Amino acid sequence: MIIDTHVHLDDERYKDDLNEVLNRARDGGVERFIIPGADPKNLKRAVEIAENNSDVYFAVGVHPYDMDSFEESYLEKFINHKKCIAVGECGLDYFRLEGSDEEKEKEKSRQKEVFITQIELAKKYKKPLIVHIRDASRDSKELLLKYNAKEVGGVLHCYNADEELLSLANDGFYFGIGGVVTFKNAKKLLHVLPKIPLDKILIETDAPYLTPNPHRGERNEPIYTIFIMKKISEFLEISEENIKKITTKNALLLFNIS
Repeated sequence: MIIDTHVHLDDERYKDDLNEVLNRARDGGVERFIIPGADPKNLKRAVEIAENNSDVYFAVGVHPYDMDSFEESYLEKFINHKKCIAVGECGLDYFRLEGSDEEKEKEKSRQKEVFITQIELAKKYKKPLIVHIRDASRDSKELLLKYNAKEVGGVLHCYNADEELLSLANDGFYFGIGGVVTFKNAKKLLHVLPKIPLDKILIETDAPYLTPNPHRGERNEPIYTIFIMKKISEFLEISEENIKKITTKNALLLFNIS
């Protein structure tokens, strides 16, 4: 089977056909789905979906773009739910920093503060982290090490192919590989892919975003994990069946699900 370890099923774009989306994926061999936390306003919807589907799980967390909505006590209301299996997606994203140098540094500091709080939350409740990193590899790694995130480990969602982050495999971190691996400009990711330990690779779609080839330009959905799996199999010269087995085992182990 395949596990989609990062899929935003609580997104508005699935409002009208969620059951069809899930059933298409199930028919194609996707047997588990994990909804990351991003914007707290969607959290109740994620919980509802997980409660209504035995194969769907969720995480609590706040994306760096939504950090103004961060409220630790609100996340704690849901963190002990039997279907809550992680904290995140949390992390650092410097891609859209705007304003003066002083304003940019202020935003970086605020992102770090919210990220650290979520690392500590994960440790408190013994849940792995789902980590978002964009244009912030060094600072992200520094915080994960400084605040002893290896106590819980986690996944580097949509792994950005920065080799500086590969050593986090030694600290219990996995690497989420999504639709980007199928893109024509994925040379950097393909270069580093063989360097990722096999027991640390996960498959994800980040749907409805980052739709893989041959469906770029369409809404992404979890059935498209198949194209990600096939590309990994082809590039690493490992059978599709083994890629499925390896990545499924990895996901079950990291997120402590069966």
